[in-house]
Amino acid sequence: MQLIEFLAPHFQFVSDPTAWVALLTLVVLEIVLGIDNLIFISILTNKLPVAQRARARRLGISAALVMRLVLLATISIIVQLTTPVFTALGHGFSWRDLILIAGGLFLVWKATKEIHHTVDPDDHKDTMLGETLQISLAGAIFQILLLDLVFSIDSIITAVGMTDEIAIMYIAVIVAVSVMMLAAGPLADFIARNPSIVMLALGFLLMIGMTLIADGMGYHVPKGYIYAAMGFSALVEGLNMLARRRKKAGGGH
Repeated sequence: MQLIEFLAPHFQFVSDPTAWVALLTLVVLEIVLGIDNLIFISILTNKLPVAQRARARRLGISAALVMRLVLLATISIIVQLTTPVFTALGHGFSWRDLILIAGGLFLVWKATKEIHHTVDPDDHKDTMLGETLQISLAGAIFQILLLDLVFSIDSIITAVGMTDEIAIMYIAVIVAVSVMMLAAGPLADFIARNPSIVMLALGFLLMIGMTLIADGMGYHVPKGYIYAAMGFSALVEGLNMLARRRKKAGGGH
């Protein structure tokens, strides 16, 4: 009874139609923002032994959900991360900017290393790359959480700009992460079955990394442009896959 009384003030939005619109919009936004993370998770977990991949995805995404909910509980602190802490090159850098730049650099480094291995799989001179290829379950989950921290802070700050209802934010995050959990397996399997998709996905990660760095430096790139480019590239690759299959079915003629 006391729990209901405690929660009741947070769910007064259910009678407000505009709040439902905000919830639906935020759910869609969180799912779209989660695509970046999902691509990274799929590529990363595919480097694990087959028996560990599903478990790694479940543990990584579940831990990411817990982390996002904890971050939402400290939302007053998260919002303050947008306050500039120092100025350089004519731009006031906040903690959010620094986190985005660090996350972008990590993505660029990771994607570049993986592209190098894909192009030249016999080159094992780079010990750091060798360690990445022999990644452990704990290592995969750690990297998933590391990158999800970057995307979580960015998405929570975006959510704050859309609604003041903390319950709406919690529901949107839970729904979006649940969709990620359902989509992670099929996406990872699709990438594993189609090697050419790996290079495309790595290209996406490289572009997303550069976008995060640019955003952190004060050059905001509208997300619509990014996802439009990703969608067009995916469409072209889909046509290439269809052409290859028809050619194979026709006996190469």
